[in-house]
Amino acid sequence: MNIYQKLIEVRKAVPYLKKGNKGEQYNYTSSSQVVAALREKMDELCLLLVPRIIDKNVRTETVEFKDKNGNVNKKTTTFFTELTMEFKWINAENPEETMVVPFYAQGVDKAGEKGVGKALTYAEKYFLLKQFNIPTDKDDPDAFQQKVEETKPPKPITTEQLEEFGKLVERFSEIRNVKTEQVYKALGVTTEPEKIPEGLAYNLIEQLKHWINKATNKTA
Repeated sequence: MNIYQKLIEVRKAVPYLKKGNKGEQYNYTSSSQVVAALREKMDELCLLLVPRIIDKNVRTETVEFKDKNGNVNKKTTTFFTELTMEFKWINAENPEETMVVPFYAQGVDKAGEKGVGKALTYAEKYFLLKQFNIPTDKDDPDAFQQKVEETKPPKPITTEQLEEFGKLVERFSEIRNVKTEQVYKALGVTTEPEKIPEGLAYNLIEQLKHWINKATNKTA
């Protein structure tokens, strides 16, 4: 596989991540949770991800807190770190094959020395989430998968189902001496069976078998 095919396989491996950590106001997905979910597949496919800081910018903001007399009794300095980065994907089985993705990161710290670390953690998590289009809804994985399935268009009737359905309709119309259109109407479906969804086709086939069996027994 080339590097693009490998990245697609990684994306297939993680269709969803639950927000497993709880903050003061909201649930969130941690960086370690994201990396842990992807690393095994990356190792399996021999993919390396190399981060690189291209440029940095650190801004500070000092806020003064005053007492009721207007005297400053406390100062807090916030360090805001911005990083211009790039992430390079390397196919370890063919190291000359790479893909470079520009990225931006930021981190806020009150002490100052952790600003870069926070920005790098931020970058790692959000780069991987966005690179592989990983949803992180608050719902549990099963509920999320159900929502995904509900948005998909229904699968059309299979060739085998279509053939069996047609034979059963003809058989029942002969037994009851009615037109096939009347059988379709009794089933509550269109006269174009190729448009029937796969799941519904299964139920209709079973219904026709039941009707034929019942009609045949009465005739006998």
